[in-house]
Amino acid sequence: MPIATPSEILPPSARPGRSVRATWTYTLGSIVFVLVVLDAMLVSLALEPITNEFDGGAGLLLVSLLLSVAIQIRYCWFLRAGLGGGLPSMAWTLALVSSAAAVWVLGLFGPAHALMWSLPLWLAVCVIACLLPKRQRWLVLMGAIAVSLLHPAAYWLLHGRAYGYPEQPGLRMLFVYAAGMPLVLISSLWWWRVVVELDRHRLMAGELAVTQERLRFAADLHDIQGHHLQVIALKSELAERLMSINPEAARANIHETRLIAKQALEETRSLVSGYRETVLENELENAREVLSAAGASCDLQLAPVPAHPATQKALAMTVREATTNILRHSEATAASITLAASAAGVSLAISNNGAPPAPAATGTGLLGLRERLEALGGTLETSMDAGRFELQAWIPSKGTLT
Repeated sequence: MPIATPSEILPPSARPGRSVRATWTYTLGSIVFVLVVLDAMLVSLALEPITNEFDGGAGLLLVSLLLSVAIQIRYCWFLRAGLGGGLPSMAWTLALVSSAAAVWVLGLFGPAHALMWSLPLWLAVCVIACLLPKRQRWLVLMGAIAVSLLHPAAYWLLHGRAYGYPEQPGLRMLFVYAAGMPLVLISSLWWWRVVVELDRHRLMAGELAVTQERLRFAADLHDIQGHHLQVIALKSELAERLMSINPEAARANIHETRLIAKQALEETRSLVSGYRETVLENELENAREVLSAAGASCDLQLAPVPAHPATQKALAMTVREATTNILRHSEATAASITLAASAAGVSLAISNNGAPPAPAATGTGLLGLRERLEALGGTLETSMDAGRFELQAWIPSKGTLT
């Protein structure tokens, strides 16, 4: 079954993070490195007849080998689909197989140790097999083994003699490494699939947490509104029935209905304000958790939290805005949050690395934050030094008394 990449599964706001992209870069680099080493050994062997004495057949073999190597390396980029992810366009697959098959055929007329000219086709099939479903993958690999072993038989039929098998340790090592390529490729792509799945589940866990919080809020709101609305409906119905029989009793029920509606409104406002309330301790902890989940270590150095509610709220909003900016505008791998208190006032410094050359330091969020701090007599400053962005907020002690 094809393994979809995170960009195909998730909306743009939940695309894979830096750690997933870095893992793919490392995986692709490892695969390409191994193939380049094996191909470089083949190319060096193909160059020997040309350096000793120019031969048209050897030159054609070398050109075919270089073309096969180039297509093989380019084809590795399609491995991002993962194990069983499906083949790319047929043109690329045909180009890979046909160029490697040309080396296989020309190698029958090449120099001694002609078995090595079956390796490009073997390596090409190994790369293709990774993108096939599991059952087809092993069938194709077994077929590639049979075709590689067919090379000595074809050579014997053409020349009436068997070619000598390599005695050089380097050439034998080349065959050993080539034989292990299926294991290298499959294990690398298996690890890549694990990373993609872990990242997908991490993003889904975040979405699930948001959904659960919404459900909890909906349940609380239902408990408040459901009870009050039911009582309001019953008393309204009773007042309607008593209107012609006992106007005083009807008026009393209408009065009670108004009081219940007012109580329901106050409780709803209290519920909403409770959810909107910004608590500094919670924002600091949330900042560390969110940045850690995004792949950036977060170091907290905290002094006692100021007692004044206005100062707490302003600093909490600063932490929230700074954390949002780090996630949106940087590729940070490390961040720090320092809360310090003195007799003069309270300072909050938030810094991170991986900042872009021109960070968004004048956005509406920071402008609103600066106005909030200035209302308390405080300041908000930003600085950029060697790729490290820092935001500094300060509120004087007198600001905590207003």
